[in-house]
Amino acid sequence: MRSQNQTITNASPTVVAMLEKEAKLVNIKRVVFFLVSVAALIFAYNQSELNFPLLLLQGDNMVEYIRAYFPPDFTDWKYYFSETLITISMGIWGTIMAAIAAVPLSILASNNMCPIWVVQPTRRLLDAMRAINEVVFALIFVVAVGLGPFAGVLALFVHTTGILGKLFSEAVESIEPGPIEGIRATGASQIQEVIYGVIPQVMPLWTSFTLYRFESNVRSASVLGIVGAGGIGVSLYQSFGSFEYQKVCVILIILVVATATIDLLSARVRKWLV
Repeated sequence: MRSQNQTITNASPTVVAMLEKEAKLVNIKRVVFFLVSVAALIFAYNQSELNFPLLLLQGDNMVEYIRAYFPPDFTDWKYYFSETLITISMGIWGTIMAAIAAVPLSILASNNMCPIWVVQPTRRLLDAMRAINEVVFALIFVVAVGLGPFAGVLALFVHTTGILGKLFSEAVESIEPGPIEGIRATGASQIQEVIYGVIPQVMPLWTSFTLYRFESNVRSASVLGIVGAGGIGVSLYQSFGSFEYQKVCVILIILVVATATIDLLSARVRKWLV
């Protein structure tokens, strides 16, 4: 033991600092956190009733079910395509409205921009928007505005506002304070600090988050039709209900192609804007 201590003492200051830093990584808090994490994983495993051997044993039933989807029935593909365009339109407007609403909410939810008594209520509002699924919001808005895509747009708008507001605020909290301090020194107002000091720094991240949520909203919009909120989801639900799996296959193919196209276009737009 004495020889080891002597070796450390004779080591260079850089090595000593590195060893001290490594020693600090292992402490009681980290060990407790690790044990709690393992216990949480075991608890979640039991609660989820994970049974992978059962999946392998019942794999034949799944294969037999998937076979019912083929060959695809393209008889009504034009109608499905037009419904998919409605779904994409719902995703577009739900995302645009959410991005606009998320900008001021994200500023109010940022610790480095607003006092705690403003931040906490705003964050809880965003939590509520984010926690409730789009389908629940769609049911509420269907009662308010009736069946159709408008209810779906409103549902996507509220839920996506909660998500983008959270992501936008995290981007705001990670900005460099220097530009804001420089603008503040000129006597600028708080709104001018946001416009000229915050937004230019976070715009690339905000753009990426918005484009990603647009892709996700198109997929979500394809399900909202189940509750009467318009789009291809209506046809998807009806085809499932009548066991017309070959038509379901066509709808899924169109959705996959639409999603892939949106992904390619989003990548180009992101590269152009960011």
